[in-house]
Amino acid sequence: MTGRTREARSVHSAGATVRAATRADWFSLPQLLRFAWQEGLSCLFAVCLFAGLAVSSLVPLPIARYDALLLYGIALTALFWATRLETGAEAVAVAGFHVVGLVFELVKVHMGSWSYPEEALTKFGGVPLYSGFLYAAVGSYVCQAWRRFDLEFAGYRRLATALVAAGIYVNFLTHHWLPDLRIVLAAAMVAATWGVMVRFTVGGVRYRMPLALSFVLIGFFLWVAENIATFLGAWEYPHQADVWHLVHPAKFGAWALLVTVACVIVATWKYGTSRRPPAR
Repeated sequence: MTGRTREARSVHSAGATVRAATRADWFSLPQLLRFAWQEGLSCLFAVCLFAGLAVSSLVPLPIARYDALLLYGIALTALFWATRLETGAEAVAVAGFHVVGLVFELVKVHMGSWSYPEEALTKFGGVPLYSGFLYAAVGSYVCQAWRRFDLEFAGYRRLATALVAAGIYVNFLTHHWLPDLRIVLAAAMVAATWGVMVRFTVGGVRYRMPLALSFVLIGFFLWVAENIATFLGAWEYPHQADVWHLVHPAKFGAWALLVTVACVIVATWKYGTSRRPPAR
């Protein structure tokens, strides 16, 4: 059985009428527009959050800005759940990302990696509680993209990838005291995902690409989003204290690593509650 036949069978079993992508499909403008539309829907929570950041930086507020953003994030989450833009399970998963993000923030802000200069009642250890929604937005994107594109990881090595992802997260927290192993861990992640393909559907066509490449691409766009967020005053790095500057390109690599953690968390949840990872 060829790889294309296996792929067609896996998609048919999901109840969708699709076909394997041809070379022309990769360069099709209608397909590109369909992909962009689905990506936009997957990013909707992040887009709304960024809109709140922009408006709150321009409009006078009756309460501290960080406090208002926390209330806005809570209302946004409730709205997405009430309108079924997110399922109940996805809302719980996103809340988990919020908690994971807050732990990350508490350590990083304490070590001076970045700061939140504005005052707020809902600020602990220098970290406003709204900041967890910045990570929740990443979690929301991964959950939404998984559902909208019908993602599958072909040849996924669950245990090895999860162990490396856990090491990446721990290293982000401990490299202030212990050796920074991110290069080693990046190489380990490439090895753990070597040959693993992410399958996704756009407009009835089933595509595939290397999983590691998807991490890099998402990491780049998160780095772009980080530049926009710091410009809007969501937080600031030490070199941005007096005037805004571009976030250092090295952060692109950090985001590519961090997004592996997000994807592994969602993959563990999806495959742990629904189905086993598809075979290669």
